[in-house]
Amino acid sequence: MNFNNRLIDDAVNEISKLPGIGKRSALRVVLYLLRQPQVQTQLLSQSLSDLREKVMYCQVCFNISDHAVCNLCSSTKRDSTVICVVESIEDVMAIENTAQFRGLYHVLGGVISPVLGIVINDLTIAQLISRVSDSNVKELIFAMSTTVEADSTAYYIYKKLLNHNIEISTLARGIPLGDDLEYTDELTLGRSIIARIPFEKSIKVN
Repeated sequence: MNFNNRLIDDAVNEISKLPGIGKRSALRVVLYLLRQPQVQTQLLSQSLSDLREKVMYCQVCFNISDHAVCNLCSSTKRDSTVICVVESIEDVMAIENTAQFRGLYHVLGGVISPVLGIVINDLTIAQLISRVSDSNVKELIFAMSTTVEADSTAYYIYKKLLNHNIEISTLARGIPLGDDLEYTDELTLGRSIIARIPFEKSIKVN
């Protein structure tokens, strides 16, 4: 698409790089911004700049944060003896929306996938094991997507923690096989957390 204006071309090309936004949708966004007061575009630009410069990853759980330790990890209202292991930040948001979990989280940053070139050292597995070893954790919950790669990742972590005196559980299989956690409806996800099962049983079932 050629808009006969270099500035519009540049803006549309950049916005269309965002997930789920094509050139036509990007053009609508650009034209909308042009019709708004200049201050609104400036506020948007500043908020995006702040997002990149100031948002960081929590040093404890690797969730996004605007402090070295995120609000969840530093909260006295959360149960620090239970850690929910997830693949992504989106998964944390999905579980928080259920209002069924009051423990802490650990974001792995993905799953082991040789096909995609993702190996153990690319994830925060070592940090998780160290975290369990150095704290009063009593239960670890695997809240991961129902894929072969996610199951293999969970099993690897499970084997690494066998000598630790903690409960290891996984979500009840109310989630369809192959589904990503972030796309599961809140009711199903909430029930899966409440009805979680020992990880050993999930291995036998699968």
